[in-house]
Amino acid sequence: MIQNSTSLVMILAGGEGSRLHPLTKERAKPAVPFGGRYRIIDFVISNFVNSGFRKIKILTQFKSESLNRHISSTWDFPRILGEFVDPVPAQMRHGSHWYKGTADAIYQNINIIEEEQADYVFVFSGDHIYKMDVNQMLSFHKKKKADVTVAAIPKPIEEASEFGVIEVDEEGRIVGFEEKPEHPKSIPGNPGYALVSMGNYIFNREKMVKELEEDAQNAESANDFGKSILPKMFKKDRLFVYDFSKNKVPGMSKGEKGYWMDVGSRDAYWQANMDLVSVAPVFNLYSEEWPIHTCPMNYPPAKFVFSDQKSRRIGMATDSLVSQGCIISGGHIDRAVLSPGVRINSFSHVSESVLMEGVTVGRRARIKRAIIDKNVSIPAGMEIGYDLEEDKKRFQVSANGIVLIAKDAILK
Repeated sequence: MIQNSTSLVMILAGGEGSRLHPLTKERAKPAVPFGGRYRIIDFVISNFVNSGFRKIKILTQFKSESLNRHISSTWDFPRILGEFVDPVPAQMRHGSHWYKGTADAIYQNINIIEEEQADYVFVFSGDHIYKMDVNQMLSFHKKKKADVTVAAIPKPIEEASEFGVIEVDEEGRIVGFEEKPEHPKSIPGNPGYALVSMGNYIFNREKMVKELEEDAQNAESANDFGKSILPKMFKKDRLFVYDFSKNKVPGMSKGEKGYWMDVGSRDAYWQANMDLVSVAPVFNLYSEEWPIHTCPMNYPPAKFVFSDQKSRRIGMATDSLVSQGCIISGGHIDRAVLSPGVRINSFSHVSESVLMEGVTVGRRARIKRAIIDKNVSIPAGMEIGYDLEEDKKRFQVSANGIVLIAKDAILK
């Protein structure tokens, strides 16, 4: 069911994504391919569309051409019905500077909020992987008569320093908020975990506008929701936490409930892709009740060829995602995610890896625990991921030993 005009969605998609380099060398982080045929931005937009919200503004900034092209070719709604998914580039309406922080990004587009006159403004991040029925969060917001509702989830204490850490009372009201603390405070009674913000907020419009205007006048402010707005507001306004782990969408399995991945780092991005390929994945792309939408592609079906048992020249994929247009020509992939148009040649072996559109793997090449960006040709016999010290001389290698090869890289 399509929601009425009382809600406006604003998705923050302007981050530089430096921790995902080289995947973000030529594109914004939300435009990075994920799960074979999707872009990261598709997941948050699909959540809103599936929930019935179709007034969506996407705030872009760094290297946005690829993202803008994907949005315009995928999310084409009938504006005559008041529906839209609009990319909004940084316009420098309030000074000759890029967005200073997440709050400044919304403030510089405050004219959009005022024009729509929505009662509720959703401010969501555009670079996370999860499924969410947003109606359940909005119902919670209304029930609590909140000024702001923050979606949150427990994370291991050793990981919590990467997020905003929240303290709540027994009612769920926020009584403490600290952005990326060096020593995160644990959840009472659960010392191994901290309650962290997902970067997804619902604001009452009038309260939001007032706070953003005041924040913009403060020369000492970081102009950021996590660093500036929320730490100030919880002391005087009604701020509540929505427990994302209780959110359930149609067709969701018990194991998927509460799944949320911030894929801002290279290791997290690799792990989230690997989460897709098991027999019973913790994140399922195959639900017809909660589909993830993306741009249709004009590729032929995937093809697996050669079945020469004697020479072991067998085109085979095990525990893998293989997109349209791929040809597995006498090679073997295992726990791999292949974007459209990938070719795996004879006697090669690819495992625990992500190969993006147009990658070719030469004969007898071996690849493991790697992320290979678009249009890279792996020479015959090359080995990647088997000797990390050698790999570090040629490629970037993550903290957990994932080898990354940039888009259009020429290998010899």
